[in-house]
Amino acid sequence: MRYLRLDHGVFVSSKSPKDMERAQAAFHKKEAQQREGAVAMAEYNAASTAMRAKTERLRALRLAKEEADRKAEAEAPAKAAKKKRK
Repeated sequence: MRYLRLDHGVFVSSKSPKDMERAQAAFHKKEAQQREGAVAMAEYNAASTAMRAKTERLRALRLAKEEADRKAEAEAPAKAAKKKRK
């Protein structure tokens, strides 16, 4: 079988215009799929980065709140103990 190489790297088995059009259409479809895949990966990576940043921010807030609660709890019993002694 003899192959003909077209400009964009598409191989077809004959020189008929119909086969060439079909091969070109398949090639352009694959190109479009690759572009869409790259866009989808970029969106996925951006969403993943945003989620990690949000998680980090929320974790820092939670740890700060827990520390503040611990300090408040440590001070509260000390005050309560003083009142009981009277």
